[in-house]
Amino acid sequence: MTMRKINGINLNIEIQGEGYPLILIHGLGTDHTLLKGEISRLSKTFKTVALDCRGHGKSDKPESYTLNDHVQDILSLMDTLKFETAHLYGVSMGSYIAQGVAISHPHRIAKLILTVPKSNGLTSSTQRLITEHAEEFAGFDEQEKSMFFLKQMAYNHETLLKQPELLKSILTPEQTAAANKALEGFDYRSELQNITAETLVISGKHDALNPPAEGELCASLIPNATFIEMQYSGHIPMIEEPEAYADIVDKFLSA
Repeated sequence: MTMRKINGINLNIEIQGEGYPLILIHGLGTDHTLLKGEISRLSKTFKTVALDCRGHGKSDKPESYTLNDHVQDILSLMDTLKFETAHLYGVSMGSYIAQGVAISHPHRIAKLILTVPKSNGLTSSTQRLITEHAEEFAGFDEQEKSMFFLKQMAYNHETLLKQPELLKSILTPEQTAAANKALEGFDYRSELQNITAETLVISGKHDALNPPAEGELCASLIPNATFIEMQYSGHIPMIEEPEAYADIVDKFLSA
């Protein structure tokens, strides 16, 4: 791991392997270690670049920032590492960032992977769920809140209980609020047609955060996109169906 000054802030970056560059972007409230299995496998073929997004992990945590700041961070990272083009792989929040990069600079993205994405949102998907279930959520203690989210996120929440470190956030309440606020009110639907990269969209059938219909919509609006719905997954298919998921991703990248 190394700390690099990117777009005016310090970002925690991990670079592994050799070959064509592949940038991996994690989801809300987590960090690059959510994708450690993907990084380990893909770095055997590609030069993988995984970062803790601003406001997350060991990277700087500004009091406020926007989704566009995340997008500019990726573009600045590519410039710093002298990547004229790269593959881009985003999960949940990472998929929103990846869409923004591929829309604004389509010529710089060769292949695009969007896992459990959505194309628009008034709030983060986490905040939407909390709002929709506000009455019952108000009566939960911390353990009950965690179990609630696990059941909303997974086909079989026992799978995620076996790896609790993957979803454990180190963010303070204030940092969490800033991370959520950055995702408020984005809408790429009218711009997804600008993406030129060959695109793979993956959703989990049992995902209550970003349901498959959201992934289908993304794929339908991107000119060269393929949509796959994983039947025994929720919001983290790389953990819930690791072998099937890896096979899908690897075949797409090697085609």
